[in-house]
Amino acid sequence: MRANADEAMQQGSAMPAWARAVDLFPPSDRILSTILTRQAERYGDRVLLVAGETRWTYRQTAAIAAASAQTLIDAGIKSGDRVALMCSNRAEFLQVYLGCAWLGAIAVPINTALRGLQLSHIFRNARPALLVVEAPLLAAIETVDADVELPSQTWTIGAGTETRMSSLPLPVLGNLASPGAVRPGDAVAILYTSGTTGPAKGVCCPQAQLFWWGIYSARALGIREGDVLFTTLPLFHTNALNAFYQAMLNGCSYVLEPKFSASGFWAAARAHHATVGYLLGAMASMLLAQPRTDDDRAHQLRVALGGGVPRQIHQPFLERFGVPLVDGYGSTETNFVFAGSIPSDRPGTMGYLADGVEARIVDENDSELPDGQAGELVLRAREPFAFATGYFGMPEKTVEAWRNLWLHSGDRVVRDPDGHYRFIDRMKDSIRRRGENVSSWEVEQAIQSHPAVAACAVYPLPSELGEDEVAAAIVLEGGHSLQGVDIVRHCEGRIAYFAIPRYVRIVSRMPLTENGKIMKGALRDAGVTDDTWDREAAGIQVRR
Repeated sequence: MRANADEAMQQGSAMPAWARAVDLFPPSDRILSTILTRQAERYGDRVLLVAGETRWTYRQTAAIAAASAQTLIDAGIKSGDRVALMCSNRAEFLQVYLGCAWLGAIAVPINTALRGLQLSHIFRNARPALLVVEAPLLAAIETVDADVELPSQTWTIGAGTETRMSSLPLPVLGNLASPGAVRPGDAVAILYTSGTTGPAKGVCCPQAQLFWWGIYSARALGIREGDVLFTTLPLFHTNALNAFYQAMLNGCSYVLEPKFSASGFWAAARAHHATVGYLLGAMASMLLAQPRTDDDRAHQLRVALGGGVPRQIHQPFLERFGVPLVDGYGSTETNFVFAGSIPSDRPGTMGYLADGVEARIVDENDSELPDGQAGELVLRAREPFAFATGYFGMPEKTVEAWRNLWLHSGDRVVRDPDGHYRFIDRMKDSIRRRGENVSSWEVEQAIQSHPAVAACAVYPLPSELGEDEVAAAIVLEGGHSLQGVDIVRHCEGRIAYFAIPRYVRIVSRMPLTENGKIMKGALRDAGVTDDTWDREAAGIQVRR
Protein backbone atom coordinates (compact mmCIF):
# COMPACT_ATOMS: atom_id res chain seq x y z
CA MET A 1 0.00 0.00 0.00
CA ARG A 2 2.71 2.47 0.92
CA ALA A 3 4.74 4.20 -1.76
CA ASN A 4 8.21 5.68 -1.32
CA ALA A 5 8.37 9.46 -1.71
CA ASP A 6 11.74 9.38 -3.52
CA GLU A 7 10.40 6.80 -5.94
CA ALA A 8 7.35 8.96 -6.48
CA MET A 9 9.59 11.87 -7.49
CA GLN A 10 11.42 9.66 -10.01
CA GLN A 11 8.29 8.02 -11.42
CA GLY A 12 6.29 11.24 -11.61
CA SER A 13 2.86 10.78 -13.12
CA ALA A 14 3.43 7.03 -13.50
CA MET A 15 2.50 6.63 -9.85
CA PRO A 16 -1.27 6.73 -9.24
CA ALA A 17 -2.53 9.78 -7.37
CA TRP A 18 -3.90 7.58 -4.58
CA ALA A 19 -0.45 6.06 -4.00
CA ARG A 20 1.14 9.51 -3.80
CA ALA A 21 -1.54 10.56 -1.31
CA VAL A 22 -0.58 7.75 1.07
CA ASP A 23 2.93 9.21 1.25
CA LEU A 24 1.84 12.85 1.27
CA PHE A 25 -0.43 12.28 4.26
CA PRO A 26 1.24 10.17 6.95
CA PRO A 27 -0.99 8.76 9.72
CA SER A 28 -1.11 11.88 11.89
CA ASP A 29 -2.20 14.02 8.90
CA ARG A 30 -5.21 11.97 7.81
CA ILE A 31 -7.75 14.55 8.93
CA LEU A 32 -9.96 16.75 6.77
CA SER A 33 -8.41 20.11 7.65
CA THR A 34 -4.85 19.01 6.83
CA ILE A 35 -5.84 17.21 3.64
CA LEU A 36 -7.93 20.10 2.33
CA THR A 37 -5.34 22.74 3.24
CA ARG A 38 -2.53 20.94 1.43
CA GLN A 39 -4.63 20.06 -1.60
CA ALA A 40 -5.77 23.70 -1.83
CA GLU A 41 -2.11 24.75 -1.94
CA ARG A 42 -1.40 22.12 -4.60
CA TYR A 43 -4.44 22.54 -6.86
CA GLY A 44 -5.53 26.13 -6.15
CA ASP A 45 -8.11 27.17 -8.74
CA ARG A 46 -8.89 23.67 -10.01
CA VAL A 47 -12.61 22.97 -9.54
CA LEU A 48 -13.27 20.55 -6.69
CA LEU A 49 -17.09 20.71 -6.34
CA VAL A 50 -19.86 21.11 -8.89
CA ALA A 51 -23.39 21.05 -7.45
CA GLY A 52 -26.06 22.68 -9.58
CA GLU A 53 -24.92 26.24 -10.23
CA THR A 54 -22.35 26.06 -7.44
CA ARG A 55 -18.66 25.78 -8.32
CA TRP A 56 -15.97 25.61 -5.63
CA THR A 57 -12.28 25.52 -6.40
CA TYR A 58 -9.90 23.70 -4.07
CA ARG A 59 -8.82 27.03 -2.60
CA GLN A 60 -12.42 28.21 -2.12
CA THR A 61 -13.43 24.91 -0.52
CA ALA A 62 -10.70 25.21 2.11
CA ALA A 63 -11.82 28.75 2.90
CA ILE A 64 -15.49 27.71 3.07
CA ALA A 65 -14.63 24.88 5.47
CA ALA A 66 -12.73 27.24 7.80
CA ALA A 67 -15.43 29.92 7.59
CA SER A 68 -18.19 27.38 8.20
CA ALA A 69 -16.28 26.13 11.26
CA GLN A 70 -16.17 29.68 12.60
CA THR A 71 -19.91 30.03 12.01
CA LEU A 72 -20.49 26.90 14.07
CA ILE A 73 -18.16 28.17 16.82
CA ASP A 74 -20.08 31.45 16.92
CA ALA A 75 -23.26 29.40 17.45
CA GLY A 76 -21.71 27.68 20.46
CA ILE A 77 -20.80 24.39 18.78
CA LYS A 78 -17.72 22.74 20.27
CA SER A 79 -15.46 19.86 19.35
CA GLY A 80 -17.36 16.59 19.89
CA ASP A 81 -20.82 18.18 19.61
CA ARG A 82 -23.17 16.51 17.17
CA VAL A 83 -24.75 18.48 14.34
CA ALA A 84 -27.77 16.77 12.75
CA LEU A 85 -27.99 17.41 9.02
CA MET A 86 -31.13 16.57 7.03
CA CYS A 87 -30.58 17.82 3.51
CA SER A 88 -30.67 16.60 -0.07
CA ASN A 89 -27.73 16.74 -2.48
CA ARG A 90 -26.75 20.40 -2.44
CA ALA A 91 -23.68 22.46 -1.62
CA GLU A 92 -25.01 23.50 1.80
CA PHE A 93 -24.73 19.91 2.98
CA LEU A 94 -21.00 19.97 2.33
CA GLN A 95 -20.69 23.45 3.81
CA VAL A 96 -21.98 22.14 7.14
CA TYR A 97 -20.12 18.83 6.95
CA LEU A 98 -16.76 20.48 6.16
CA GLY A 99 -17.23 23.01 8.94
CA CYS A 100 -17.86 20.22 11.43
CA ALA A 101 -14.86 18.21 10.23
CA TRP A 102 -12.59 21.29 10.37
CA LEU A 103 -13.71 22.19 13.88
CA GLY A 104 -13.88 18.66 15.33
CA ALA A 105 -17.65 18.57 15.70
CA ILE A 106 -19.46 15.45 14.46
CA ALA A 107 -21.85 15.60 11.53
CA VAL A 108 -24.94 13.39 11.77
CA PRO A 109 -26.36 13.08 8.25
CA ILE A 110 -29.97 11.88 8.26
CA ASN A 111 -31.70 10.03 5.46
CA THR A 112 -34.20 12.52 4.03
CA ALA A 113 -36.86 9.81 3.74
CA LEU A 114 -36.97 8.98 7.45
CA ARG A 115 -40.10 9.76 9.43
CA GLY A 116 -41.64 9.06 12.83
CA LEU A 117 -40.18 6.05 14.61
CA GLN A 118 -36.87 6.04 12.69
CA LEU A 119 -36.30 9.77 12.96
CA SER A 120 -37.19 9.86 16.64
CA HIS A 121 -34.64 7.16 17.39
CA ILE A 122 -31.82 9.13 15.76
CA PHE A 123 -32.56 12.26 17.81
CA ARG A 124 -32.75 10.22 21.02
CA ASN A 125 -29.51 8.43 20.28
CA ALA A 126 -27.34 11.22 18.81
CA ARG A 127 -28.62 14.07 21.03
CA PRO A 128 -27.46 16.76 18.57
CA ALA A 129 -26.70 20.29 19.71
CA LEU A 130 -27.83 21.75 16.38
CA LEU A 131 -30.22 20.71 13.64
CA VAL A 132 -29.68 21.87 10.06
CA VAL A 133 -32.65 20.96 7.88
CA GLU A 134 -33.71 21.75 4.33
CA ALA A 135 -36.95 23.74 4.36
CA PRO A 136 -39.09 21.19 2.45
CA LEU A 137 -38.13 18.60 5.10
CA LEU A 138 -39.46 20.57 8.07
CA ALA A 139 -42.67 18.53 7.82
CA ALA A 140 -40.62 15.40 8.49
CA ILE A 141 -39.37 16.88 11.75
CA GLU A 142 -42.99 17.31 12.80
CA THR A 143 -43.42 13.51 12.74
CA VAL A 144 -40.91 13.06 15.57
CA ASP A 145 -42.43 11.70 18.79
CA ALA A 146 -43.66 14.37 21.18
CA ASP A 147 -41.36 13.21 23.98
CA VAL A 148 -38.20 13.64 21.86
CA GLU A 149 -36.09 16.63 22.84
CA LEU A 150 -35.03 18.40 19.67
CA PRO A 151 -31.94 20.66 19.56
CA SER A 152 -32.37 24.15 20.94
CA GLN A 153 -31.05 25.57 17.66
CA THR A 154 -32.39 24.83 14.19
CA TRP A 155 -31.05 26.30 10.96
CA THR A 156 -33.00 25.88 7.74
CA ILE A 157 -31.73 25.63 4.19
CA GLY A 158 -33.77 27.17 1.40
CA ALA A 159 -37.07 29.04 1.32
CA GLY A 160 -39.87 28.65 3.82
CA THR A 161 -38.02 29.48 7.04
CA GLU A 162 -40.32 29.76 10.03
CA THR A 163 -39.93 32.63 12.48
CA ARG A 164 -38.83 30.34 15.30
CA MET A 165 -35.92 29.11 13.19
CA SER A 166 -33.04 30.89 11.48
CA SER A 167 -31.62 30.36 8.03
CA LEU A 168 -28.31 28.58 7.61
CA PRO A 169 -25.76 31.38 8.02
CA LEU A 170 -23.57 32.02 5.00
CA PRO A 171 -19.89 31.54 5.84
CA VAL A 172 -17.93 34.79 5.99
CA LEU A 173 -14.77 34.00 4.05
CA GLY A 174 -12.78 36.63 5.92
CA ASN A 175 -13.63 35.05 9.26
CA LEU A 176 -11.73 31.77 9.21
CA ALA A 177 -11.36 29.38 12.14
CA SER A 178 -8.07 27.68 12.79
CA PRO A 179 -8.29 23.88 12.45
CA GLY A 180 -9.47 22.20 15.63
CA ALA A 181 -7.28 19.87 17.66
CA VAL A 182 -8.53 16.86 15.73
CA ARG A 183 -6.94 13.42 15.65
CA PRO A 184 -7.29 10.75 12.94
CA GLY A 185 -9.27 8.51 15.31
CA ASP A 186 -11.80 11.20 16.23
CA ALA A 187 -15.29 10.75 14.80
CA VAL A 188 -16.04 12.99 11.84
CA ALA A 189 -19.54 11.61 11.23
CA ILE A 190 -22.16 9.31 12.70
CA LEU A 191 -23.89 7.46 9.88
CA TYR A 192 -27.01 5.48 10.75
CA THR A 193 -27.33 2.05 9.21
CA SER A 194 -30.42 -0.10 9.51
CA GLY A 195 -30.41 -2.83 12.10
CA THR A 196 -32.16 -6.15 11.79
CA THR A 197 -33.42 -7.07 15.24
CA GLY A 198 -33.42 -3.53 16.61
CA PRO A 199 -33.28 0.16 15.74
CA ALA A 200 -30.69 1.69 13.43
CA LYS A 201 -27.15 1.92 14.78
CA GLY A 202 -25.08 5.10 14.54
CA VAL A 203 -21.72 4.12 13.04
CA CYS A 204 -18.88 6.27 14.41
CA CYS A 205 -16.71 7.05 11.38
CA PRO A 206 -13.27 8.47 12.27
CA GLN A 207 -11.48 11.09 10.20
CA ALA A 208 -8.94 8.54 8.92
CA GLN A 209 -11.66 6.11 7.80
CA LEU A 210 -12.84 8.64 5.22
CA PHE A 211 -9.22 9.11 4.12
CA TRP A 212 -8.94 5.38 3.48
CA TRP A 213 -12.30 5.29 1.73
CA GLY A 214 -10.81 7.81 -0.70
CA ILE A 215 -7.67 5.73 -1.16
CA TYR A 216 -9.21 2.26 -1.44
CA SER A 217 -12.03 3.44 -3.74
CA ALA A 218 -9.67 5.32 -6.04
CA ARG A 219 -7.46 2.25 -6.30
CA ALA A 220 -10.41 -0.05 -7.06
CA LEU A 221 -11.86 2.28 -9.70
CA GLY A 222 -8.54 3.21 -11.30
CA ILE A 223 -9.10 6.91 -10.61
CA ARG A 224 -6.57 9.26 -12.17
CA GLU A 225 -5.60 12.80 -11.29
CA GLY A 226 -7.94 15.19 -13.14
CA ASP A 227 -10.85 12.74 -13.39
CA VAL A 228 -14.41 14.01 -13.10
CA LEU A 229 -16.28 11.93 -10.51
CA PHE A 230 -20.01 11.93 -11.17
CA THR A 231 -22.48 10.77 -8.53
CA THR A 232 -26.25 10.85 -8.17
CA LEU A 233 -26.20 8.92 -4.88
CA PRO A 234 -27.33 10.67 -1.66
CA LEU A 235 -24.76 12.45 0.50
CA PHE A 236 -26.25 11.05 3.69
CA HIS A 237 -24.82 7.63 2.73
CA THR A 238 -21.16 6.72 2.82
CA ASN A 239 -20.80 6.16 -0.94
CA ALA A 240 -21.38 9.72 -2.13
CA LEU A 241 -19.69 11.19 0.93
CA ASN A 242 -16.50 9.23 0.43
CA ALA A 243 -16.53 10.04 -3.29
CA PHE A 244 -15.85 13.64 -2.23
CA TYR A 245 -12.71 12.37 -0.45
CA GLN A 246 -11.77 10.41 -3.58
CA ALA A 247 -11.85 13.66 -5.53
CA MET A 248 -10.04 15.71 -2.90
CA LEU A 249 -7.21 13.20 -2.39
CA ASN A 250 -6.66 12.52 -6.08
CA GLY A 251 -6.88 16.01 -7.58
CA CYS A 252 -10.26 15.35 -9.24
CA SER A 253 -13.50 17.25 -9.65
CA TYR A 254 -16.60 16.03 -7.80
CA VAL A 255 -19.95 16.45 -9.56
CA LEU A 256 -23.00 16.04 -7.33
CA GLU A 257 -26.37 15.63 -9.03
CA PRO A 258 -29.61 16.06 -7.03
CA LYS A 259 -30.76 12.45 -7.55
CA PHE A 260 -30.60 9.49 -9.90
CA SER A 261 -32.62 9.72 -13.10
CA ALA A 262 -32.53 6.79 -15.51
CA SER A 263 -33.73 8.98 -18.38
CA GLY A 264 -31.35 11.84 -17.60
CA PHE A 265 -28.21 10.05 -16.40
CA TRP A 266 -26.26 9.95 -19.65
CA ALA A 267 -27.16 13.50 -20.67
CA ALA A 268 -25.87 14.78 -17.32
CA ALA A 269 -22.72 12.64 -17.58
CA ARG A 270 -22.04 14.12 -21.04
CA ALA A 271 -22.70 17.67 -19.88
CA HIS A 272 -20.18 17.35 -17.04
CA HIS A 273 -17.60 15.41 -19.10
CA ALA A 274 -17.71 12.75 -16.39
CA THR A 275 -15.06 10.03 -16.48
CA VAL A 276 -16.00 7.97 -13.38
CA GLY A 277 -19.55 7.08 -12.31
CA TYR A 278 -21.25 5.43 -9.34
CA LEU A 279 -24.07 2.91 -9.76
CA LEU A 280 -25.51 0.53 -7.20
CA GLY A 281 -27.88 -2.41 -7.44
CA ALA A 282 -30.88 -1.76 -9.66
CA MET A 283 -29.56 1.49 -11.18
CA ALA A 284 -27.66 -0.30 -13.96
CA SER A 285 -30.75 -2.38 -14.76
CA MET A 286 -32.82 0.79 -14.99
CA LEU A 287 -30.35 2.35 -17.42
CA LEU A 288 -30.43 -0.76 -19.61
CA ALA A 289 -34.24 -0.63 -19.61
CA GLN A 290 -34.19 2.81 -21.25
CA PRO A 291 -34.81 2.98 -25.03
CA ARG A 292 -31.66 2.66 -27.10
CA THR A 293 -30.35 5.86 -28.69
CA ASP A 294 -27.52 6.83 -31.00
CA ASP A 295 -25.95 8.61 -28.01
CA ASP A 296 -25.56 5.52 -25.83
CA ARG A 297 -21.79 5.74 -26.19
CA ALA A 298 -21.56 9.51 -26.62
CA HIS A 299 -19.93 10.13 -23.27
CA GLN A 300 -16.51 10.06 -21.61
CA LEU A 301 -17.33 7.68 -18.76
CA ARG A 302 -14.40 5.28 -18.48
CA VAL A 303 -15.56 3.15 -15.55
CA ALA A 304 -18.40 2.94 -13.03
CA LEU A 305 -18.84 1.38 -9.64
CA GLY A 306 -21.23 -1.55 -9.93
CA GLY A 307 -21.55 -2.90 -6.40
CA GLY A 308 -24.57 -5.17 -6.09
CA VAL A 309 -25.29 -5.14 -9.83
CA PRO A 310 -26.54 -8.60 -10.91
CA ARG A 311 -24.04 -10.77 -12.77
CA GLN A 312 -26.11 -10.94 -15.97
CA ILE A 313 -26.17 -7.13 -16.29
CA HIS A 314 -22.41 -6.57 -16.58
CA GLN A 315 -21.77 -7.71 -20.16
CA PRO A 316 -24.89 -6.13 -21.74
CA PHE A 317 -24.02 -2.86 -19.95
CA LEU A 318 -20.45 -2.96 -21.28
CA GLU A 319 -21.56 -3.83 -24.81
CA ARG A 320 -24.20 -1.12 -24.98
CA PHE A 321 -22.57 1.78 -23.12
CA GLY A 322 -18.89 0.83 -23.33
CA VAL A 323 -18.51 1.16 -19.55
CA PRO A 324 -17.14 -1.66 -17.37
CA LEU A 325 -18.83 -2.04 -14.00
CA VAL A 326 -16.55 -2.63 -11.01
CA ASP A 327 -17.71 -5.22 -8.53
CA GLY A 328 -17.08 -4.32 -4.93
CA TYR A 329 -18.11 -4.68 -1.34
CA GLY A 330 -17.97 -2.36 1.61
CA SER A 331 -20.08 -1.26 4.53
CA THR A 332 -20.44 1.83 6.65
CA GLU A 333 -18.48 0.07 9.38
CA THR A 334 -15.63 -1.02 7.11
CA ASN A 335 -14.35 0.38 3.83
CA PHE A 336 -13.99 -0.59 0.16
CA VAL A 337 -12.63 -3.96 1.26
CA PHE A 338 -13.30 -6.09 -1.84
CA ALA A 339 -13.04 -5.09 -5.48
CA GLY A 340 -13.15 -6.85 -8.84
CA SER A 341 -10.92 -6.33 -11.82
CA ILE A 342 -11.71 -3.88 -14.65
CA PRO A 343 -13.56 -5.35 -16.45
CA SER A 344 -14.60 -8.03 -14.00
CA ASP A 345 -13.26 -11.55 -14.51
CA ARG A 346 -16.08 -12.91 -12.34
CA PRO A 347 -19.02 -10.47 -12.65
CA GLY A 348 -21.50 -10.41 -9.81
CA THR A 349 -19.03 -11.51 -7.14
CA MET A 350 -17.53 -9.35 -4.40
CA GLY A 351 -14.11 -9.44 -6.05
CA TYR A 352 -10.73 -9.79 -4.36
CA LEU A 353 -9.69 -8.77 -0.87
CA ALA A 354 -8.11 -5.32 -0.75
CA ASP A 355 -4.52 -4.84 0.33
CA GLY A 356 -4.53 -3.53 3.90
CA VAL A 357 -7.49 -5.64 5.03
CA GLU A 358 -7.72 -9.10 6.60
CA ALA A 359 -10.74 -11.37 6.12
CA ARG A 360 -11.95 -14.72 7.39
CA ILE A 361 -15.04 -16.85 6.84
CA VAL A 362 -16.08 -18.28 10.21
CA ASP A 363 -18.68 -20.53 11.80
CA GLU A 364 -20.94 -19.70 14.76
CA ASN A 365 -17.97 -20.12 17.11
CA ASP A 366 -15.73 -17.79 15.07
CA SER A 367 -13.61 -20.73 13.91
CA GLU A 368 -12.25 -20.25 10.40
CA LEU A 369 -13.90 -22.31 7.63
CA PRO A 370 -12.16 -23.74 4.55
CA ASP A 371 -12.54 -22.38 1.02
CA GLY A 372 -15.85 -23.23 -0.59
CA GLN A 373 -17.79 -23.37 2.67
CA ALA A 374 -20.24 -20.57 3.51
CA GLY A 375 -20.00 -18.74 6.82
CA GLU A 376 -19.98 -15.27 8.28
CA LEU A 377 -17.50 -12.77 6.85
CA VAL A 378 -15.35 -11.12 9.53
CA LEU A 379 -12.90 -8.32 8.78
CA ARG A 380 -10.22 -6.15 10.29
CA ALA A 381 -7.98 -3.39 8.99
CA ARG A 382 -4.21 -3.26 9.18
CA GLU A 383 -4.19 0.53 8.80
CA PRO A 384 -5.08 2.56 11.92
CA PHE A 385 -8.65 3.87 11.96
CA ALA A 386 -9.45 2.59 8.46
CA PHE A 387 -12.65 1.09 9.90
CA ALA A 388 -15.36 2.60 12.10
CA THR A 389 -14.75 2.64 15.84
CA GLY A 390 -18.15 1.44 17.06
CA TYR A 391 -21.82 2.33 17.43
CA PHE A 392 -22.66 5.61 19.12
CA GLY A 393 -24.29 5.16 22.51
CA MET A 394 -24.58 1.38 22.01
CA PRO A 395 -21.63 -0.25 23.78
CA GLU A 396 -23.26 -3.68 23.86
CA LYS A 397 -23.85 -3.64 20.10
CA THR A 398 -20.27 -2.47 19.58
CA VAL A 399 -18.84 -5.34 21.62
CA GLU A 400 -21.12 -7.82 19.84
CA ALA A 401 -20.09 -6.67 16.36
CA TRP A 402 -16.36 -6.33 17.12
CA ARG A 403 -16.05 -9.47 19.26
CA ASN A 404 -12.78 -11.39 19.20
CA LEU A 405 -11.15 -8.31 17.60
CA TRP A 406 -12.89 -8.89 14.25
CA LEU A 407 -15.73 -6.85 12.76
CA HIS A 408 -18.60 -9.28 12.17
CA SER A 409 -20.28 -8.26 8.94
CA GLY A 410 -23.50 -10.23 9.37
CA ASP A 411 -23.09 -11.43 5.76
CA ARG A 412 -22.89 -15.07 4.70
CA VAL A 413 -20.01 -15.33 2.25
CA VAL A 414 -17.94 -17.99 0.46
CA ARG A 415 -14.26 -17.69 -0.41
CA ASP A 416 -13.38 -19.60 -3.57
CA PRO A 417 -9.96 -21.26 -3.96
CA ASP A 418 -8.97 -18.69 -6.61
CA GLY A 419 -9.35 -15.83 -4.11
CA HIS A 420 -12.78 -14.59 -5.19
CA TYR A 421 -15.34 -13.89 -2.49
CA ARG A 422 -19.03 -14.48 -3.16
CA PHE A 423 -21.93 -12.97 -1.22
CA ILE A 424 -24.64 -15.51 -0.40
CA ASP A 425 -27.12 -13.66 1.82
CA ARG A 426 -27.51 -11.82 5.09
CA MET A 427 -27.19 -13.82 8.29
CA LYS A 428 -30.26 -12.04 9.70
CA ASP A 429 -33.39 -10.28 8.48
CA SER A 430 -32.04 -7.36 6.48
CA ILE A 431 -33.65 -6.19 3.27
CA ARG A 432 -31.92 -4.24 0.51
CA ARG A 433 -34.29 -2.18 -1.64
CA ARG A 434 -33.31 0.42 -4.24
CA GLY A 435 -29.92 0.91 -2.64
CA GLU A 436 -31.36 1.37 0.86
CA ASN A 437 -31.06 -1.03 3.78
CA VAL A 438 -34.45 -1.72 5.34
CA SER A 439 -34.74 -2.98 8.90
CA SER A 440 -37.47 -5.62 9.12
CA TRP A 441 -37.68 -4.85 12.84
CA GLU A 442 -38.48 -1.16 12.25
CA VAL A 443 -41.15 -1.98 9.65
CA GLU A 444 -42.68 -4.53 12.01
CA GLN A 445 -42.83 -1.95 14.79
CA ALA A 446 -44.72 0.43 12.53
CA ILE A 447 -47.21 -2.20 11.35
CA GLN A 448 -47.80 -3.61 14.81
CA SER A 449 -48.80 -0.18 16.08
CA HIS A 450 -52.06 -0.62 14.13
CA PRO A 451 -54.77 -1.71 16.60
CA ALA A 452 -56.10 -4.36 14.21
CA VAL A 453 -52.74 -6.15 13.86
CA ALA A 454 -52.06 -9.05 16.21
CA ALA A 455 -48.72 -10.13 14.72
CA CYS A 456 -46.63 -9.45 11.67
CA ALA A 457 -43.45 -10.61 9.99
CA VAL A 458 -41.52 -8.57 7.44
CA TYR A 459 -39.24 -10.32 4.96
CA PRO A 460 -37.71 -9.83 1.49
CA LEU A 461 -39.07 -11.08 -1.81
CA PRO A 462 -37.17 -10.83 -5.09
CA SER A 463 -37.54 -7.69 -7.20
CA GLU A 464 -37.72 -7.67 -10.98
CA LEU A 465 -34.76 -5.26 -10.90
CA GLY A 466 -32.60 -7.33 -8.57
CA GLU A 467 -32.26 -6.64 -4.84
CA ASP A 468 -35.42 -7.03 -2.72
CA GLU A 469 -39.00 -5.93 -2.29
CA VAL A 470 -40.49 -5.55 1.20
CA ALA A 471 -43.19 -8.07 2.10
CA ALA A 472 -45.31 -8.32 5.25
CA ALA A 473 -47.35 -11.25 6.53
CA ILE A 474 -50.00 -10.14 9.03
CA VAL A 475 -52.28 -11.87 11.51
CA LEU A 476 -55.30 -9.74 12.48
CA GLU A 477 -56.94 -9.34 15.85
CA GLY A 478 -60.25 -11.18 16.10
CA GLY A 479 -63.17 -9.32 14.56
CA HIS A 480 -61.00 -6.98 12.49
CA SER A 481 -60.62 -6.67 8.74
CA LEU A 482 -57.82 -4.90 6.85
CA GLN A 483 -56.76 -4.52 3.24
CA GLY A 484 -53.22 -4.13 1.95
CA VAL A 485 -53.80 -0.47 1.18
CA ASP A 486 -54.73 0.10 4.84
CA ILE A 487 -51.28 -1.12 5.89
CA VAL A 488 -49.61 1.18 3.35
CA ARG A 489 -51.53 4.21 4.56
CA HIS A 490 -50.80 3.34 8.20
CA CYS A 491 -47.07 3.16 7.51
CA GLU A 492 -46.90 6.49 5.69
CA GLY A 493 -45.32 9.09 7.95
CA ARG A 494 -44.17 6.41 10.40
CA ILE A 495 -41.29 4.97 8.38
CA ALA A 496 -39.39 5.90 5.23
CA TYR A 497 -41.30 5.53 1.97
CA PHE A 498 -38.83 2.97 0.62
CA ALA A 499 -39.46 0.71 3.66
CA ILE A 500 -43.25 0.56 3.18
CA PRO A 501 -44.24 -2.95 2.05
CA ARG A 502 -45.02 -3.63 -1.56
CA TYR A 503 -46.50 -7.04 -0.73
CA VAL A 504 -49.04 -7.64 2.07
CA ARG A 505 -50.34 -11.08 2.95
CA ILE A 506 -53.11 -11.51 5.53
CA VAL A 507 -52.74 -14.97 7.11
CA SER A 508 -54.72 -16.83 9.76
CA ARG A 509 -51.55 -17.94 11.53
CA MET A 510 -47.79 -17.71 11.19
CA PRO A 511 -45.48 -20.67 10.54
CA LEU A 512 -43.68 -21.19 13.85
CA THR A 513 -40.64 -23.07 15.10
CA GLU A 514 -40.88 -25.42 18.08
CA ASN A 515 -39.77 -22.49 20.24
CA GLY A 516 -42.60 -20.32 18.97
CA LYS A 517 -40.51 -18.09 16.68
CA ILE A 518 -41.87 -17.04 13.30
CA MET A 519 -40.27 -18.98 10.43
CA LYS A 520 -39.57 -16.13 8.06
CA GLY A 521 -37.73 -18.52 5.78
CA ALA A 522 -40.98 -20.37 5.12
CA LEU A 523 -42.77 -17.13 4.28
CA ARG A 524 -39.92 -16.08 2.01
CA ASP A 525 -39.82 -19.46 0.27
CA ALA A 526 -43.56 -19.30 -0.40
CA GLY A 527 -42.99 -16.18 -2.51
CA VAL A 528 -45.90 -14.22 -3.97
CA THR A 529 -48.86 -16.46 -3.18
CA ASP A 530 -52.43 -16.23 -4.47
CA ASP A 531 -53.46 -14.38 -1.30
CA THR A 532 -50.62 -11.83 -1.50
CA TRP A 533 -51.66 -8.26 -2.27
CA ASP A 534 -49.26 -6.35 -4.57
CA ARG A 535 -49.22 -2.57 -4.13
CA GLU A 536 -47.76 -1.97 -7.60
CA ALA A 537 -50.28 -4.25 -9.32
CA ALA A 538 -53.04 -2.37 -7.49
CA GLY A 539 -51.67 0.97 -8.69
CA ILE A 540 -51.26 2.33 -5.17
CA GLN A 541 -48.69 5.11 -4.84
CA VAL A 542 -46.85 5.74 -1.59
CA ARG A 543 -47.22 9.26 -0.23
CA ARG A 544 -43.79 10.63 0.66
